[in-house]
Amino acid sequence: MQRHRLLPLVAATALGATAAQAETITVATVNNNDMVIMQGLTEAFEKAHPDITLDWVVLEENVLRQRMTTDIATEGGQFDVMTIGSYEAPIWAERGWLEPLDDLPASYQVEDLLKPVRDGLSHDGTLHALPFYAESSMMYYRRDLFEQAGIEMSEQPTWSEVREWAGKLHDPDNEVAGICLRGKPGWGENMAFVSTLVNTYGGRWFDMDWNPEIDSDAWQEAISFYVDLLNDYGPSGASSNGFNENLALFSRGNCAMWVDATSAAGKLFNADESQVADQLGFAPAPVAETPKGSHWLWSWALAIPSSSESPEAAKTFIQWATSQEYVELVGEREGWTSVPPGTRESTYADERYQQAAPFADFVVEAIRDADPLDSTLDPNPYVGVQFVGIPEFQSIGTQVGQMIASALTGETSVEQALQAAQRATERTMQRSGYLD
Repeated sequence: MQRHRLLPLVAATALGATAAQAETITVATVNNNDMVIMQGLTEAFEKAHPDITLDWVVLEENVLRQRMTTDIATEGGQFDVMTIGSYEAPIWAERGWLEPLDDLPASYQVEDLLKPVRDGLSHDGTLHALPFYAESSMMYYRRDLFEQAGIEMSEQPTWSEVREWAGKLHDPDNEVAGICLRGKPGWGENMAFVSTLVNTYGGRWFDMDWNPEIDSDAWQEAISFYVDLLNDYGPSGASSNGFNENLALFSRGNCAMWVDATSAAGKLFNADESQVADQLGFAPAPVAETPKGSHWLWSWALAIPSSSESPEAAKTFIQWATSQEYVELVGEREGWTSVPPGTRESTYADERYQQAAPFADFVVEAIRDADPLDSTLDPNPYVGVQFVGIPEFQSIGTQVGQMIASALTGETSVEQALQAAQRATERTMQRSGYLD
């Protein structure tokens, strides 16, 4: 009996020693649904890797970006893993801020990662971040409301059609907005959507000599359309709504249409998460003058800052969280509509995913079709569909986003907002040496 009583004590002592030796890594991530699932699987990771403990910092998108940019630029070392995107990865890698990921084991199957996504996270041919999920953009709509209104969805909807449909579907008495779109200011919030809208109206951020074109006719037309559309048929408080806020509105049945990230499809098709799962329709992102740049290309990825004191433990975690095995784990525990989309060929070849996710082929084709090297009607000097791949864009995009949000709320006119945005961007480009 004595021996049996001692066994738990010995086991507990061993566990205590293991816990004492465990290396803690701090993971900074965004409060999107897929990342919340990842955080929920902490126990599974720590059980498989008892020598590593995860400490999470989960933040709203704009706050996350600000915190991470400040930390990495000052070599603060607060984080061992950062959730960054296709914009930051090559720029930060060029500055030597990220650990190169050039020694991944064969079991990770790098070639299984979708090429457009892999290329977007590389610098000089070397990966500097591993894709957690990737997305393009698309249009979601309520099939039941379309049917009741006698509307038939086009194979390729246009923005003029969308405005007409929104007018027929807008029903504020029953808490249904004709359309939901991002209004919250930020280069990765409202400007991600607005940039694609401007693209398809024939506009661009800069001409081939890096002169800003934010006060052009195309921008004027696109932003006037956007402001009028949301003010006439959008939800109240649209200027406060980003991706997560609109996702919540649509999943509760408060939006007849929504144009946003393809990554929302899994949650919206999940009946446990969405009240409109059985009535959900989807279509390509709308176009106006041109289809070019109408849908974006983005990936949220996990990277290791050079300032991390635990790079090997961090590498173990990011390989796990972006692996085929992780996709399998989420599929089994959360359901196959909840697996991280847009990263691996094997996910889209999996029959279980194909059966659970009717949007799968549509999404992967949208990702493959988006072209960051040719995203505007007239040629431009930058890489990116919904962003401009230069270091200055983070501040430019956020500043312009604030000015467009002020036009949306009526604080300024569209013309005034775009003129102010043009002047501010010209000053930034002159200070940065792009312009004389």
